[in-house]
Amino acid sequence: MYEVEKVSKFIISVFEKIGCSSNDANVVAEVLLAAELRGIPSHGLIRIMDYVGMWEKNRINLNPSVKIIHETPSTAVVDGDNCYGMIAGKKSMQIAIEKAKNVGTGWVATNNSNHFGIAGFYSLMATEEDMIGIAMTNANPLIAPTFSTSRLLGTNPIAVAIPTKNQPTFIADFATTPIARGKLALMEKKGEKAPLGFVQDKYGNPSTDPAIITQGGAILPLGGDYEHSSHKGYCMAAIVDIFSAVFSGANFGPFVPPQVPYLPLLDKSVGKGLGHFFGAMRIDAFQKADEFKAKMDEWIETFRNAESIKGMPKVVIPGDPERESEIKVRKEGIKVNDKVLAELKTLSEKYEISMF
Repeated sequence: MYEVEKVSKFIISVFEKIGCSSNDANVVAEVLLAAELRGIPSHGLIRIMDYVGMWEKNRINLNPSVKIIHETPSTAVVDGDNCYGMIAGKKSMQIAIEKAKNVGTGWVATNNSNHFGIAGFYSLMATEEDMIGIAMTNANPLIAPTFSTSRLLGTNPIAVAIPTKNQPTFIADFATTPIARGKLALMEKKGEKAPLGFVQDKYGNPSTDPAIITQGGAILPLGGDYEHSSHKGYCMAAIVDIFSAVFSGANFGPFVPPQVPYLPLLDKSVGKGLGHFFGAMRIDAFQKADEFKAKMDEWIETFRNAESIKGMPKVVIPGDPERESEIKVRKEGIKVNDKVLAELKTLSEKYEISMF
């Protein structure tokens, strides 16, 4: 286990070393660390090698000018200037929040960006202002629509955070697939098999190989197959892609630029970079905030008291596992996969940075 503060300092040192400003390095570290704390290591330390590798391939702008290129009182389009996605993501959500303060709701579509980490980080920003936060993003095309072998969509996560009064914040943060690419990468490093219904080979046959996507295979939409409603997962991923990319002017579907350094850039572009979409809704634009938050407490308590199936745990409220993970990790430290640790040690030696 490694102390949270020491890991944070390491991440900041890495990104400052390659040329990020102190502020930008801190933002990248903040989001990566949030993933580790919340029990989502697929979006934490394992991503550092990809992020640095992207810069080494000249695919990341370390001195971006993230700016609004179009706006109305309640909306904006933001150009991320090909920065690390966290930089564009945090600024975009801040803009959405400010617009919501002024007119009740704020909506921001972001283009020319890159992988932004966990979507939940951004939606939670809004709850600190008594607002409901929404965040989504498109991603590398690794997902085959129902009945297809073509990889046309990303894992395309959605996160919605809703403030409460006394109960922990409601936060649902999930991919529109049974598994995220990063989790497949962790499975591969651990020597584990993927459950059936998560991936298929290049011919469309079911597979349990977590590395199958490197052999022309694909991740399946949420549901796995048509009989288990994969068409609904496909629809959800499509909605995220349209909101994040078609709306913002980013690349959509199969044209999303690869977010890993070992894949070549695509020959065709239909927009600018990768896209995100953010929303902030002021609660008191609908009803008194205290009344709403009290009702949210009641909602959560109602579901906590649901009768469990015999032998099964109690009903989980979205956000509970992540909150419990954060308490544990802050106390015990961050557990790092051996292969990830070895990669980070190699990186620390290459750039002469002290490990945590």
